[in-house]
Amino acid sequence: MKQKVVLAFSGGLDTSFCVPYLMNEKGLEVHTVIVNTGGFSDEEAAKIEERALKLGATSHTCIDAVNDYYNNGIKYLIFGNVLKNNTYPLSVSSERFFQAMAILEHVRKTGADYVAHGSTGAGNDQVRFDLVFEVLAPEVKIIAPIRELSLSRQQEIDYLKEKGFDFSWEKSKYSINQGIWGTSVGGVETLKSSGVLPEEAYPSQVVNHGTERITIGFEKGEPVKLNGEKMDPVELIHKLHKTASQYGIGRDVHVGDTIIGTKGRVAFEAPAPLIIVKAHHLLEKHVLTKQQLYWKDQLSNWYGQLMHEAQYLEPVMRNIETFLNDTQKYVTGEVEVELRPYHFSVLGCSSEFDLMSSKFGEYGESNKSFTGQDVVGFTKVTANPLKIYYTIHDND
Repeated sequence: MKQKVVLAFSGGLDTSFCVPYLMNEKGLEVHTVIVNTGGFSDEEAAKIEERALKLGATSHTCIDAVNDYYNNGIKYLIFGNVLKNNTYPLSVSSERFFQAMAILEHVRKTGADYVAHGSTGAGNDQVRFDLVFEVLAPEVKIIAPIRELSLSRQQEIDYLKEKGFDFSWEKSKYSINQGIWGTSVGGVETLKSSGVLPEEAYPSQVVNHGTERITIGFEKGEPVKLNGEKMDPVELIHKLHKTASQYGIGRDVHVGDTIIGTKGRVAFEAPAPLIIVKAHHLLEKHVLTKQQLYWKDQLSNWYGQLMHEAQYLEPVMRNIETFLNDTQKYVTGEVEVELRPYHFSVLGCSSEFDLMSSKFGEYGESNKSFTGQDVVGFTKVTANPLKIYYTIHDND
């Protein structure tokens, strides 16, 4: 009886090469699986399955992990207003753990002895994928044929032709990874520090040239209303993406340090994540205290960094999530946003928990809870430690 391998299969050249290679060179029974985290349609999933079976896979499975990804990942990225290097909403890096976990569950369900993927030895995803199995299923052996063989694209194509698979392998000029929390776009322009992607490189094109105002409603930190209509957060993200992407909103280029120690540069398109994060942050600035906002920034930055670097299983992540959940108790209200070509503006918000209360005064205009003389006394007390210091260190 043949041993089984579960292959993370995308339908592209690298994972297509893996199917006959694992069958013929390794003598394994191949079961392909793809995990949908909001990146492809039913039609695209059907085409991927068709290719897997033509290549000889014993079975193919499509796993829907969108809700798991939102509830255990995206939700906390919103709560934390996470933008890596103040730019990138972790569009791709945040979804890899949830894909790997879904594949691990499938490995156990099929009783496979091996798990395989098509990663090269040059990127972050190999670490994110391998680490899940290294920690949670060390008995399952990992095979990464492209990484192990260091094959060129042409060598992969030649091997497939030799095995009787003469698919069309025209390589797109741009590498696109799409999910519910945004799309990354890589091309020759992102391989250098000064390259600029052309308009046609982005998946969404600008078709709206005017302006449009929308409102996003939050309940305990989660986006649950769009223009007054109550909906599930996943549905809201999809609808907001559809609206905002028509303006070309959410495009940027992220430059950062990879897990393996090199600098990387990638373009992305993430209209819904950027709008939601900025709207949520504005609401928080109105309903949270100064110290809550400060410590949220510190812990949220760590949370995003650890998720980006494949450390989702680190127990401190659960500790930070507990903190983030607690901070969202009063993050409820509506935020108004204006959309226009290539830009958006967060205009203002309303909330029953707004701490910008006229009961205590209006900034720069009037005080209702203290007098001018109170401020004079406050300033004298605040200045005292510094007065002492500069009396002693008068040359500083």
